[in-house]
Amino acid sequence: MMRWRRCISYNHISIEFMDKMVFIHYILPFVGALAMAVILTILIKRFAEIRQIVDVPTSERKIHTKPIPLLGGLAVFIAVLILMIVFRDNLLDGRIQPFFLLAIGLGGLLLMIGGYLDDRFKLKPYLTIIWPILAALLVVFSGMEIKFITNPLGGVINITSGILSSLLTFFWLMGMMYTTKLLDGLDGLVAGVTVIASVILFCVSLFWDISQSGTSILALILAGAALGFLIFNFYPAKIFLGEGGSTFLGFLLGVLAIISGAKIAAALLIMGIPILDVGWVIIRRLFKEKHSVFLADKKHLHHQLLTAGLNQRQVVFLLYFLTLLFGSVAIFQQTIGKLIAFSVLILVMIILAIFVSKKKKAI
Repeated sequence: MMRWRRCISYNHISIEFMDKMVFIHYILPFVGALAMAVILTILIKRFAEIRQIVDVPTSERKIHTKPIPLLGGLAVFIAVLILMIVFRDNLLDGRIQPFFLLAIGLGGLLLMIGGYLDDRFKLKPYLTIIWPILAALLVVFSGMEIKFITNPLGGVINITSGILSSLLTFFWLMGMMYTTKLLDGLDGLVAGVTVIASVILFCVSLFWDISQSGTSILALILAGAALGFLIFNFYPAKIFLGEGGSTFLGFLLGVLAIISGAKIAAALLIMGIPILDVGWVIIRRLFKEKHSVFLADKKHLHHQLLTAGLNQRQVVFLLYFLTLLFGSVAIFQQTIGKLIAFSVLILVMIILAIFVSKKKKAI
């Protein structure tokens, strides 16, 4: 009888210990980042208003009708940075090295500096690209790299060339940064997609990574920080991410895909719609319209859906749903399943394009 009671007591202690570990490793980073982002967003919004760092709707492509404070991404960055420092011992799991965290922090800082200058002084496109390049190079020089790519036919393709690995890492991060930058055209779109993407990457790390990995904790920190900001950024937005914030979210999502074990296919599915949209926009601007890819217009998918008659919330929720739907495939499917899902994603883009075309003709 005493042995039975002792066993129950031990089991009770074990359950309490596990609950405490789950709270420390998962719940606390998420809630801490969320709370920190809420407080910082309020403070930075006030600062931007005082300094008149606002987005004034002076051009035709602007959808909002009144000046909106910028610099919101600074709240996300600082929240992520603080939580990374607080939980650094939990993040350094062997896969994530100290230099990786340093590169994330310094890379994010560079994006914030460039973002502040652009939000404040409206830099030319050839000047704004300097900061993402420097941030991506910092990650490469930290030793973080794409070492292999999953082979659709089975196994992996190891990348033995250091130069090739570095180039893949650099262009992957640049692609992710400019995907979220160009996606940032509707209230709450980029922040919401980032929340969904981060949660999915967290789930992916639980299924395919080691237990309580640094990747899963970092994903939750980003999800919490983005959600805290989203409260103020959802339609009608009270504050915008700004240049630094829109690139930082793509930067950190790209980093998460690398350090989680080259989950590039998973990230491609999660961000599939924005990536395909950006790819199409670049091709159209270069080969059809024959002008700079940096020249802003209202021909992105989300703008086209607005033109077709959907309102901002409908477009945002549609893109949230597609991100969640196809991103969820990354949790349960192997490489072949992901390739099939990505093919379906391309089909969905074609269907959306046909829908937009017919709606515009009917208007």
